[in-house]
Amino acid sequence: MKVPVILDTDIGSDIDDTWALAMLLRCPELDLKLVLTDTSNTIYRARVTAKMLEIAGRIDVPVGVGICFASANEFQLPWVTDYQLEDYPGKVYHDGVQAMIDLIRQSIEPVTIIGIGPSPNLLKALNIAPDIAKKCRFVGMFGSFERGYGDNSDPVAETNVREDIEAARSIFAAPWQEILITPLDTCDQVILSGNQYQAIQESNDPLLRAVMENYRIWSELVTWVNVDFFNKHTSTLFDTVAVYLAYSTEYVRMESISASITDEGKTVYDPDGSPLQVALSWRNLTAFKAHLVQRLLG
Repeated sequence: MKVPVILDTDIGSDIDDTWALAMLLRCPELDLKLVLTDTSNTIYRARVTAKMLEIAGRIDVPVGVGICFASANEFQLPWVTDYQLEDYPGKVYHDGVQAMIDLIRQSIEPVTIIGIGPSPNLLKALNIAPDIAKKCRFVGMFGSFERGYGDNSDPVAETNVREDIEAARSIFAAPWQEILITPLDTCDQVILSGNQYQAIQESNDPLLRAVMENYRIWSELVTWVNVDFFNKHTSTLFDTVAVYLAYSTEYVRMESISASITDEGKTVYDPDGSPLQVALSWRNLTAFKAHLVQRLLG
């Protein structure tokens, strides 16, 4: 039986959310019920989402617009210059948080929320409807325990936590049926290169063409990292690991730990903290990359 999922995403800033959405759409284990856009200009993010879904032939998936803040880091904006939310043939919920609450409450099966961005939407939802946590699993890309960004790096205040510490604390503390996290310890190591990258780059699949077009645009505009689209490798695909954890943990080592979040946004071991299932290391990173490419290629 397919797992019903909601994707909460800040798609349109770092390109890894776009790769993660494409992967999710190619996972037969998962039944995508709603994509909810989070953080900054959520209308812009919803436009990117809607266009991706339409290209993928998945207009059955509703798009939810999350809490809207000031615009920031709109590095895929040129891709949706001529695409508005009104162009999407599928359903658009302008109160995406309430749409998520309603979906969870009405679902017969437990819903898995995949969180791959800072999460003011989830903070609001848990404040309005704390009962929803008991009907859900939560899988997220959050934190940094023993590794930061890059090889041999020290732990850092990871972006999804640092950008909304209150929301991350609320997520960690909520009474989910299960909570699984991929921190930088594992997801920071996912880069596709060589033949794997080439297979995706040369694919004529419309969804993958859209991913690569977004990657090219993003590589020219992104400000926090130097990316050469023609170097034959992806940027770091952090969020794809969170999608994977929604249906399998075969290639990672999950550990039961208790953790808390400091006022600086660091995730630290804490015996009095929230109990989490955390992918702290890889069993087989090579196998995961092959699996990821296989899924993307369909």
